This record gives sequence, C-alpha cells and structure tokens, in this order.
Amino acid sequence: MAMHTNTDRLMSDINIVPFVDVMMVLLVIFMVTAPMMTQGVDVNLPEATAMPMESPKEHLVVTINAEQIIHINDFAVEPDYLRDKLANILENRPDREVIFRADKTVPYGFVAKVMAEIKSAGVEKLGMVTVPVEDDPRRAAGR
Repeated sequence: MAMHTNTDRLMSDINIVPFVDVMMVLLVIFMVTAPMMTQGVDVNLPEATAMPMESPKEHLVVTINAEQIIHINDFAVEPDYLRDKLANILENRPDREVIFRADKTVPYGFVAKVMAEIKSAGVEKLGMVTVPVEDDPRRAAGR
C-alpha cells in the first residue's frame, strides 16, 4: 500500500510579504517627496496680525521673491508681460481673484508697480499673504 503525504497538495495561501515590502517602499517615497511638492518659490513674507483666511479652491498666486523675480504659480514671468499673461489666464477663470505674495525685502515701489499691473489685468479681488506675528510680551504691554 502506498502512503500519500501532504506535500502533493497545492499551496492555497497568498504570500503578502512581497506586497507589504513594495507598499512600504512606496510609502517612504511619497513621504519624502510630498514636502518637496509644496515648496514653490522661496519667499520671506512680512508679518501681520490679521487672522488667515481659509478657502478650499485653488487660487492664482503671483509671487515676488527677494531677487524681484515675478512668478505666476511658480512660473517666472517678465514684468513687461505680467499684465498680458494674467489677462490670458483670467479669461478662463470665473473668479478673477489673485493671491499676492511679496518678499519683505522687495522695495515698496516695485510691489506697488506689480500690484497696479495685476489690477490692470482685470483682477477683481487681490489678496495679500503675510506671516502671523509671534506673540511678544513687549507688544502686548504697548496695546
């Protein structure tokens, strides 16, 4: 009489160890690259005491960095073409709103000139981005 062993049966379990390994590698990759995707243009923003406004929609952002280079949503634009570029972009947008960010080291005259160009492109609402002021006991005593 021949005896049959259990080694002849097929393995019906799914080995999930390789799947978990791949998922862990993907998780690490996304965790490392996610902060890099939100960096944008490096700007040293001025401080303000107003509360930040929350909005779920994606805004059109105009930024001036410390070197006085103008960006529209992370794309550099020459000052002479800013009005035309914004007007073309705003043709396809119903909101006609722009968020404006400027480095605090940029001269006021240049900022005012860029703001005038933005308004002349047909922008109806212009929002300014600032950094909240840290609570300073000396400032609180002076109020």
